[in-house]
Amino acid sequence: MFKTIRNALKTPDVRKRLLYTLVLIVVFRFGCYITVPGVDSIALNDAMSNTNGIAGLIDMISGGAFSRFSVFAMSISPYITASIVIQLLAMIIPSLEKLTKEGGEEGRRKINRYTKILTIVLALVEGIGIYLSYQSSGIFVDNSFLTGVLVVAGLVTGTAILMWLGEQITAKGIGNGISLLIFIGIISGLPSGITTLWSLIMTDAGFSTTGLLLAIGIIVGAIILVAGVVFVQQAERRVPVQYSKKVVGRKMMGAQSTHIPLKLAMAGVMPVIFASSFMTFPAMIIQIFVPDIATQTGFLAGLYNFSIATSTSNVPIGYSVANALVYLLLILGFTFFYTYATFNPAEVSNNIKKNGGFIPGIRAGKPTTDYLSSIISKLTWFGGFFLALIAIIPMLLRFTNLNIAFGGTSILIVVGVALETVQQLESQLAMRHYKGFLE
Repeated sequence: MFKTIRNALKTPDVRKRLLYTLVLIVVFRFGCYITVPGVDSIALNDAMSNTNGIAGLIDMISGGAFSRFSVFAMSISPYITASIVIQLLAMIIPSLEKLTKEGGEEGRRKINRYTKILTIVLALVEGIGIYLSYQSSGIFVDNSFLTGVLVVAGLVTGTAILMWLGEQITAKGIGNGISLLIFIGIISGLPSGITTLWSLIMTDAGFSTTGLLLAIGIIVGAIILVAGVVFVQQAERRVPVQYSKKVVGRKMMGAQSTHIPLKLAMAGVMPVIFASSFMTFPAMIIQIFVPDIATQTGFLAGLYNFSIATSTSNVPIGYSVANALVYLLLILGFTFFYTYATFNPAEVSNNIKKNGGFIPGIRAGKPTTDYLSSIISKLTWFGGFFLALIAIIPMLLRFTNLNIAFGGTSILIVVGVALETVQQLESQLAMRHYKGFLE
């Protein structure tokens, strides 16, 4: 990876893209410290000293912007939710499905436009919900209508700016802009994680041997976890494909052998992000209408506690167990959904047949489709359970006294985005025929 970065810095065009990406990332981090108009900074420090539940999840993704009530407090979560909704609607609305599959570049632009519009709508709803949730906490200069408008407008504007920054990084920089913003937000909590480990070793009573062993165990466990995630993300099943001889013009083309690379975790980290957003959505809606729901009892309070159990330990154990089971099922469901949305066995089978190819030992046509479907199904089951296991690990840690900044979901996102960005960087170098890289 370091060799790839060094070679990239020697290539003018790629270096320009890297610097452009770095500048926009710096803009993002600066924005995380710009407080929304109408917020009392002194009262804010007291109110945001401990963020749990949805606040903690948003704060992790936004790189601490939520606890500072900055213009980027909502991060890019409304855009992620809007993308999920549009993809689900594309499965049930024929016109959207046609745009997605047959619309080409124009269709992608329309889908992108719909996603942006829905993002602003969701950001407006979420912004109102956040304002109402903290209206009684005293963090605003007053509770007037004008202050509410300023706060909500600042939050929505921040989300719109982040959406624009993500698009600019994708178009003119390196990597997927939205994923990189989430990546930067998460790794900004690394100093907090180091501080937590240090506090285990050096307690108020002095040096702790038990704390040192525990810190070493956490570091070794994190390394093993990262290695496992990298292995699964990079692993692939190669399905051999043989192409017979054929006449092209006046030339006879010889037989060729190739393969179809099928990733073990083809859906990447997206099912975890989708499932997290889906699980916390009910709590976000409830908070809009019942700002003090955390102190109440009843059905809505139970639904709220069930919804936030993914991201906090301040709920009864029964809610955590039920949440973990539903969370696992959602990750599995979204893994299958995202995998089959990006890989269609029937379409691949038809393309192989049209080009005169076949899988050795498998007849062309429906048998090839069934064979590919069988392989994809097995890979998806394994990948889905792996993602669910990694994502549920933080829930197990909550039953201890540890407060680690990086959980399983964070590691999945960080490793997945890092690998994707490095691969795109290598692709940029390969397209420019960089001699040192190709050798």
